[in-house]
Amino acid sequence: MRLAVIGVGSLGQHHARILASLPEARLVAVVDRDPAQAGAIGARHGVPGLTDHRDLPVDLDAVTVAVPTSQHAEVTRDCLARGLAVLVEKPMAATLDEAAAMTRAAERAGRPLRVGHTERFNPVVRAALDRVRDPRFIETHRLGVFTARSTDVDVVLDLMIHDLDVILSLVPSPVASIDSVGVHALTDKVDIANARIRFENGCVANVTASRISTDRVRKLRIFEDDSYVSVDYARQEGVAYRLKRTPGAAPEIVREALAVESEEPLLAELRAFARTVRGEAAPGVTAAEGERALSTALGIVEQIASGVRRAS
Repeated sequence: MRLAVIGVGSLGQHHARILASLPEARLVAVVDRDPAQAGAIGARHGVPGLTDHRDLPVDLDAVTVAVPTSQHAEVTRDCLARGLAVLVEKPMAATLDEAAAMTRAAERAGRPLRVGHTERFNPVVRAALDRVRDPRFIETHRLGVFTARSTDVDVVLDLMIHDLDVILSLVPSPVASIDSVGVHALTDKVDIANARIRFENGCVANVTASRISTDRVRKLRIFEDDSYVSVDYARQEGVAYRLKRTPGAAPEIVREALAVESEEPLLAELRAFARTVRGEAAPGVTAAEGERALSTALGIVEQIASGVRRAS
């Protein structure tokens, strides 16, 4: 299988690294608008480093797209029109109209379009999903130290959307309401945000994301009747607690570590994408799921914009 990576910056270069190592795939080119970056990553893997995705060779099977979000729609539609399968990084697009156009382009082309919500492939998330049946309350914290990367978008689209996608995959119910707040602290975009999401089935999710913290924290907690699952995305560790009731005895809390086999989530995602391109059944975030995560994230962004608070 012949693949190329379009956009080999801070994230895309890892796409190239992994695809170059997969026995079931062959990396044939990389693309980046920065000639020096394209050349450096291409030379690292022994493939051409191009500056325009329209110059990619004709005998490709698929591409991964890791360009800035504002370019996702154009690049993805161009590649689908060529008959290529596409994995586009999150967020799927800058607007819902763009995301819908990308979905229609995939349907016309009859080619797979997947969205790179990598946390779905985190082994501890997969282990937690096997345990969860009917979440009633979900809490997430995704805190990161400040870097110049992705400051062209709000923290909601940069970081929080990871957790939004996981939460939406856990709760099989439409969103009923959103109450959110955000702060411009260091950039002209929202750098820290909190959203309280209520679903029609009564489940509530409290989601916090920050890119100006002193510590790096990535935690997920899922509460159900008589059970609780705690997940550390970064450590790939999780613990399940349940209430054991025995007749004639006091209730007992039982603690059990989740069985997790450590794996790089991006590696698992790209392997699944390769299987999808081959026509095999494989996990992945569909275009429809990518649109839903984007719609929820943009709803939070719009609400914050209507009453944003600026740090003094």
